[in-house]
Amino acid sequence: MGAVDYWCNAFSPDRRALWDAAIAAQGIPLRVRTDDDDSFAPPAAMVERMDALGIDALVLPCAEVPDGADAHAYERYATHPTELEKLVAAHAGRFAGLASIDPRSGHAGVRAAAAQLGETACVGLHLHTHSFDLAFDRAELYPFYALAADCDVPVVVQAGASGGRMPSECGRPVGIDRPALYFGDVRFVLSHTGWPWTDEAIAMAQKHPNVFLGTAAWPPHHWPDALVRFLSGVGRGKTLFGTSFPTVGHRHALGRLDALELDERTRAALLSDTARRVFPRLAA
Repeated sequence: MGAVDYWCNAFSPDRRALWDAAIAAQGIPLRVRTDDDDSFAPPAAMVERMDALGIDALVLPCAEVPDGADAHAYERYATHPTELEKLVAAHAGRFAGLASIDPRSGHAGVRAAAAQLGETACVGLHLHTHSFDLAFDRAELYPFYALAADCDVPVVVQAGASGGRMPSECGRPVGIDRPALYFGDVRFVLSHTGWPWTDEAIAMAQKHPNVFLGTAAWPPHHWPDALVRFLSGVGRGKTLFGTSFPTVGHRHALGRLDALELDERTRAALLSDTARRVFPRLAA
């Protein structure tokens, strides 16, 4: 089977100006892909690119932009639910969504997430951790974890340091320890390699059968040696391939992956097999 990118931000060309403005205004040391063959693209062109690269599906964090959201709110860079509907209708099986957790909205937010999970194209929950400055074991998040357990979907969380001007401590990977114990049947994905606490993220994935690592936002040539050893050895089947496009382009990431010289089993687990176990709805 082809590859699955478990975290791809909205890729339509209108988002380029948003990224450029956010990087300039905040002075973030971040680059986005600008190559014509690896950057923002209309849906049909993105599907053509996916076909050329052997990518079956992109999983897109989805969110509505709340009233009063500032210019750099993460919801502006996520895929809007109506965008997802159009993508799924036009390109069946190629795109799926993650319903974004909003712990500020209390139980109303849980109901909203449940409604989104009622759509067949929604395959899990997503937490943009740093926007809320809440560690993974905060009480406000437990109702969403319970929802994930009831619906048998994973929870994908941004782990590690924030890429923007937001607090980072909330993204410490060890914060998933108590939720993983309490919700033993919920699959948690610690995204963004957990950097700079990658060893801590590996420890959580090695300890808990229901904790996984995700590589989004980091191209393979920047993966720590410990992560490469983990996904090639005892952690085979515990790591998912992701880009956090446009911070990493699909062509760029897959091209750099070749240099790691992973064996066939490891490469298949990283690119496809693990994601399909973590996201059982993808098969449907």
